[in-house]
Amino acid sequence: VQLQASGGGLVQAGGSLRLSCAASGNFVTINGMGWYRQGPGSQRELVARISSSELTNYADDVKGRFTISRDYAKNTVYLHMNSLKPEDTAVYYCHIEYQTSWFTPTAGSWGQGTQLTVSS
Repeated sequence: VQLQASGGGLVQAGGSLRLSCAASGNFVTINGMGWYRQGPGSQRELVARISSSELTNYADDVKGRFTISRDYAKNTVYLHMNSLKPEDTAVYYCHIEYQTSWFTPTAGSWGQGTQLTVSS
């Protein structure tokens, strides 16, 4: 399973950006999809996650500013980010939970990471 993330870049504080992550490979279903981030000197943390039934959860500091969504037909997860702050600067990683058959346990896969830099 491969994940291709895109959409990072440099944006001014208060701006908006959308991250995308497309999954491809051998799976019969994708369960949860999510975005994590890792800032300089920090541990990787959950930003947002969306389940197969489109239940969402967000980190407290992005609630109301970020929206996660998914396109089932394209096996893609998006992160719409508004009102960006310098503290949102980090490498953003997508993550999926998938099954290669209906009888195998759920496995996880990470994308390669995309850099977001928010200037003040």
